[in-house]
Amino acid sequence: MSQVELSVIIPVGERSENVVTLYSIYRDAVARAGLHYEFIFVIDGHYDEITQRLKTLKADGEPLTIINFSRPFGEATAISAGFQNAKAELIMTLPAYEQIIPDEIPALIQACQAPEVDMVTASRRRKDHWFNQLQARMFNRTLGRFADFPFTDTGCGVRVFRRQVMDEVEIYGDLHRFLPLLAWQQGFQIQEIKVDQAPSDMFLRLFRPGLYLRRALDLLIAIFLSKFNKRPLRFFGLVGATATTVGLLGLAVLIFQRLVLAQSLADRPALLLCALVLVLGVQLVAIGLVGETIIFTHAREIKEYKIREIIN
Repeated sequence: MSQVELSVIIPVGERSENVVTLYSIYRDAVARAGLHYEFIFVIDGHYDEITQRLKTLKADGEPLTIINFSRPFGEATAISAGFQNAKAELIMTLPAYEQIIPDEIPALIQACQAPEVDMVTASRRRKDHWFNQLQARMFNRTLGRFADFPFTDTGCGVRVFRRQVMDEVEIYGDLHRFLPLLAWQQGFQIQEIKVDQAPSDMFLRLFRPGLYLRRALDLLIAIFLSKFNKRPLRFFGLVGATATTVGLLGLAVLIFQRLVLAQSLADRPALLLCALVLVLGVQLVAIGLVGETIIFTHAREIKEYKIREIIN
């Protein structure tokens, strides 16, 4: 049997298309890259019908591995499980639904075979509803502004990368969306390629308010991990210093009003509010200092750089 050169990981969750049709489309596109490949489907939850269809494909001789979770664990865990079972040095992740035109897939694979490239991400030329484009633009611009991330389509799950990327970058929860960002911060070389969006991916997306809140929190986590993970005092110190300054200024105004203007403070909620803000600021700075102490203690164990080559 020929050595597997490309492992394609497809996490299957709540949103998925007909897996038989999807596999046929993906397989034909991947085959045009000219590499020996395998497909790994990770079923994130109880989807018995999908599992049975995949088992039928495998019985027909298709190069499939099927990983079935006992319950939903999330897409990041599904990708990690797929990676642990992948045989190739080159890994590709594809969503369980079409996000891009399949004809674009061989070009992405070919681009990642260049020796100077560690990861290739797809950036969709979006033609869907203007509200979808507005949401994506706001999300990606916020990420680019605060995390210094130069790429434009973090939400696209079509990526090709080398095994070393997943060896050195940990993902959990919903951090699979930010895998390119985390790899970029780790020092890997990433290339973004513009591709056409699939017609089936162009429907209007409206989510529950709770989901928008979760996405905002995910964005905050990604920014913190990328910019302040090794420097927690810069984050907590900045927020804490701001809160401390506001609290001190508020207390100074209240003291001036009490001593100079003879105004009573007993019935003024502002006194309690300013005191609470001041205490909050001091606590945030203290948290930052504790974080810095932990980082300093484990500094020898933390690798925050990537060596491409040593010429001796």
